[in-house]
Amino acid sequence: MGSTGDTTMAEAEAPAPVGDYELLERLGGRPPYTSVWRAVSRSTGTPVAVKQVRLTGLPARLRDSLDCEVRFLAAVSHPNIIRLIDVVQTQSCLYLVLELCEGGDLAAFIRRNGSVDERVARNFMKQIGAGLQVLHRHHVVHRDLKPQNILLSSPRSSDAILKISDFGLARFPAGFLGPGEYADTSCGSCLYMAPEVMLFQKYNDKKQRAGGCPSCLSGILNSTTLMAVSLQLLQYINRSTSLPFSEPLASTLGPDCVDICTRLLCTNPVKRLSFQEFLDHRFFRV
Repeated sequence: MGSTGDTTMAEAEAPAPVGDYELLERLGGRPPYTSVWRAVSRSTGTPVAVKQVRLTGLPARLRDSLDCEVRFLAAVSHPNIIRLIDVVQTQSCLYLVLELCEGGDLAAFIRRNGSVDERVARNFMKQIGAGLQVLHRHHVVHRDLKPQNILLSSPRSSDAILKISDFGLARFPAGFLGPGEYADTSCGSCLYMAPEVMLFQKYNDKKQRAGGCPSCLSGILNSTTLMAVSLQLLQYINRSTSLPFSEPLASTLGPDCVDICTRLLCTNPVKRLSFQEFLDHRFFRV
């Protein structure tokens, strides 16, 4: 995993070694239950990331999600899915040992580098699509795909491998929806939700398999990430009928890029690109 947040004085003190791993510094996490640490294997010297989950007081639904996340990551091996190396459990915590992504997350990359050209955007979105295909084959819907949950193996765009991470809100096979069925669970980060999810309407999970791709693609091209939410902003997003690009930027985009952005950001779920239509779009055929 990559750097995901700020530390406080209380949280910055690393705990004792966990199994073979020396925890060095806190990279982020979601208090009060999770912390992510930069660590190193004491036997091999390999740098890793360790996600510490405090089990004491952890709600049952989060424990179930955690167990599903561990089983899923243990079952898959793909360059665009974060790799699970080891699992260590103590009486009070579960530690997921993951590959360390030195490039941080996609949101940090966007803030550091600003907008990138179509070639880089195409490469990044191809990788995200490849990772989503793995989820699709395993009947998993991430439900919180956003730049903050996509990690880069390197800070350089030329050789960065993107990794989908953080499956804490994912829908796993036990809850898989059949054809024509709908879900009504609203979860994830509201600024990255489809409008029908944001408005607490029932939605078809099949249409959500590319969820998060619109915000990732527009963020990469537009050098923006969504950091704060307000009722006014949500209302503006729902009413918007144009792409969130400035005129100078829009004029540099090719027609295929404009088309995929327009169809991914469509508020009408019937007209929005399905996951397969996203993968097959001519934007990726260059």
